[in-house]
Amino acid sequence: MIDYLVVGAGPAGLQLGYFLKKARRSYEIIEAGPAPGTFFRTFPRHRKLISINKPHTGTNDPELNLRMDWNSLLSDDPELLFTRYSDRYFPDADDLVRYLGDFAAKTNLNVRYNTRATRISRNGHFEVLDQRGETHTARRLIVSTGPSKPFLPNIPGIEGVERYHTVSTDPKDFTDQRVLIIGKGNSAFETADNLVETAAVIHVVGRSSIRMAWKSHYVGHLRAVNNNFLDTYQLKSQNAVLDGNVLKIVKDEEGYLVTVSFSRADEVTKDIRYDRVIACTGFRFNADHFAEDCRPNLVIDDRFPELTPEWESANIPDLYFAGTLMQVRDFKKSTSGFIHGFRYCVRAQQRIFERKYHGADWPSTRLPNRPESISNAIIRRVNRSSALWQQFGQLGDLVVTNCDHARYYEEMPVGYMPPTGFVVTLEYGPDHDKVDPFDITVRRPAQNAPEQALDAAYLHPVIRHYRGGELAGTHHVAENLENDWTSRDAHRVPLERFLARQLAVPSIA
Repeated sequence: MIDYLVVGAGPAGLQLGYFLKKARRSYEIIEAGPAPGTFFRTFPRHRKLISINKPHTGTNDPELNLRMDWNSLLSDDPELLFTRYSDRYFPDADDLVRYLGDFAAKTNLNVRYNTRATRISRNGHFEVLDQRGETHTARRLIVSTGPSKPFLPNIPGIEGVERYHTVSTDPKDFTDQRVLIIGKGNSAFETADNLVETAAVIHVVGRSSIRMAWKSHYVGHLRAVNNNFLDTYQLKSQNAVLDGNVLKIVKDEEGYLVTVSFSRADEVTKDIRYDRVIACTGFRFNADHFAEDCRPNLVIDDRFPELTPEWESANIPDLYFAGTLMQVRDFKKSTSGFIHGFRYCVRAQQRIFERKYHGADWPSTRLPNRPESISNAIIRRVNRSSALWQQFGQLGDLVVTNCDHARYYEEMPVGYMPPTGFVVTLEYGPDHDKVDPFDITVRRPAQNAPEQALDAAYLHPVIRHYRGGELAGTHHVAENLENDWTSRDAHRVPLERFLARQLAVPSIA
């Protein structure tokens, strides 16, 4: 029996497989498709990724470059970087499929393709039945299939509309037609943008407000690369965004008659005629294959499994989740739903496995227990780390001190950390998503101004000191336009003074 069975050979499954192999653990990855990254062979439908790819950063530092490379998996091979596969800032999804195939092959991962999990049960250990009737057994199971089940809202008649995952992507098929798109996320606006040149009228409808990623800093909100449609709406080009609920959909010989209740017009209800209706309403986790005795609890309207800080099922021991399903821990706050976020979560998860099941210590370095030594280590990390940068507020470094030395632990999940020591994170200000970053009438803290650091809205280092399980002190490092926190007067000295106070040693002059 193997230690770890991974279901799904997408980016997360491959990333976990890489770390399990590197740790010399017994593992197997099973994948329903004929090659890695089956999801990306279909999605996004119009083949342009919204994960950025920036080969030209002006630096040769591989760690800094990962801040601008949202598609690479982590490895020790400098050639296994996605930036070698495309120069496009928003690359083609087929390039990612090709990259994932090469990653699996060049790292020689143990993947069994064309092996679909059809039944998951537990009998002291996990048993996964595949479509051929073969049973795969393991002590621990990690599901990395992502939210793969298309979701349809409870609207009468919606079963008769077209779906994002199957609708035609040829704009000519919509020439001179009136089209309604249900949903206000990236898939909806990606679809709308594709039809602007051919459709007569396009309406995008949804009950929630549009959240722009450039304002919220959550990359799953509407991205600028998909929002050209908003231009056509605001400049009166026969298109519109409807704020309200679709009450019912009636399909007849002429097309569709859709009843819409408008939220911002005192709930005015109107019947509108369309030739086509497309549901772009997202996906959710598919728990259908789990037996009742090992079915994970679901949360957030049954979209995701409920997870502990170790990304373990809250109700089924030794059942873990990797990849986009990890985002339930930071839903719409950070980046765990995307490769550039969950690659670090997966690395942390494998370190948790090593500590929990194999008695290994979390990797750490020893430092002198002095404010200047700890400060220098923190400044080095926040200036360079891609993990803290990408997983803002979710992954942090931990510094634990004793009488004669300190231990510096890198990239722990914040919710997993013991309640003692100094916790180092990169964070936005608490109200950063309430301020328009392009409104120049809104004042912001001065650059490199330590006395204004507490008011920083932009990404900046935050150091919290916990003593005996209680928060004993917090220090904000002043924000900097180019994220360079090396200035002695603006960054280092204020941090050293904070550390000195917390460590109860003489203050710095």
